[in-house]
Amino acid sequence: MNHDEQRLGAIYAGFSYILWGLLPIYWKFLHHVSAYEILASRIVWSFIFMLAVLFVLRKQKAFLQQLKELKNIRKAAALACASLLISINWFIYIWAVHTDQMIQASLGYYINPLVSVLLGMLVFKEKLSPAQYLSVLFAAIGVLVLTISYGSFPWIALTLAVSFGLYGLAKKLIKVDSEIGLTLETLMVTPIAAIYIGVLFYNGGNAFASVSISTDLLLIGAGAATALPLLFFAKGAQRIPLSMLGFLQYIAPTLTLLLGVFVYGEHFSRNHLLAFTFIWAALTIYSIARTKAVTALELKWKKSKGLEM
Repeated sequence: MNHDEQRLGAIYAGFSYILWGLLPIYWKFLHHVSAYEILASRIVWSFIFMLAVLFVLRKQKAFLQQLKELKNIRKAAALACASLLISINWFIYIWAVHTDQMIQASLGYYINPLVSVLLGMLVFKEKLSPAQYLSVLFAAIGVLVLTISYGSFPWIALTLAVSFGLYGLAKKLIKVDSEIGLTLETLMVTPIAAIYIGVLFYNGGNAFASVSISTDLLLIGAGAATALPLLFFAKGAQRIPLSMLGFLQYIAPTLTLLLGVFVYGEHFSRNHLLAFTFIWAALTIYSIARTKAVTALELKWKKSKGLEM
C-alpha cells in the first residue's frame, strides 16, 4: 500500500473519530427529548439511512444474501446479541450526555481496548504479554481510584466499555462488512423501536412531530449521525495499519472529555486527574506494546526463555 493511500486512510479514520468525539454536541441539542425516544429514533432512522447507503453502494444483493444466511441459528444469535449490545451502548452514552456525565463516558471508551484484551484472554484463551498485564493493572487502579472517590462504582464507564467489547466479539462471529453489518443490526431492533415510538404517539408522549421542526430534523438526522462516522472508519481501516488505528482511536474519548470539562462545565477533580493518569499510562503502555518493534523484541525474548510454542 502506497504512502498516499495510507495518508488518505489516516484522514478517513481520524475524521471518523473526530465525529464520534463531537457526537455529544448533537445529543445535547436534543436535551429536551427522552433518551429512550432518541435511542428508538436513532435505531429506526439508522436503518432507513443504511438502506439508502446500500442502494448507493449497490450492495442490495449482498445484503439479501446475508439475510438468507440468518437461517443459521448461530449467526442469527450472534447478530441478535450484537444488536442488543450496541443498543445498550448507544442508550447509556446518550443518557450519560443528558445527565452531564461525559467524563465517565470518555473513560469508558479510553478503557475499551483494555477490556477487549481481557475478553480475548477470557473467551479465546489468548495469552497476555507482560506489557498487557501491566496496562490492565494500571487501568484497574484508575477505576479503583474513581470508585473510592465517587463512593460508588463507575458503572457508566464500565457498561460502555464492556458492552462495546462484547459487541466486538459478537461481530467477529458474524463476519460481514461494516455497512451490511450495521443495517442488519438495526434491522433486528427496528421493530421494537418502532413499537415504542408508536406507543409514544398513542399516549401523546412523543417529541417527534409535536415539539418543533428542528427537533424532528435532529431526530431524523440521528441516523446519519450514527452511520457516517462508521462509513468513514471503514474506509480508513482498509488503508492503514492496525497500530495506527489503535493510536487514532483515542481522539474520540479525548474530545468527549474536553467537551465535558471545558464546554459543558463538568467538574474535573484531583481524583479524576489521578484516575485518568493511571488510565493514560495504561494506554501508553498498551499502545507502545502493539508496535512492530516491541512485538519483535518480545517474541525474541520469549524464544530465548523457551516460552515460544
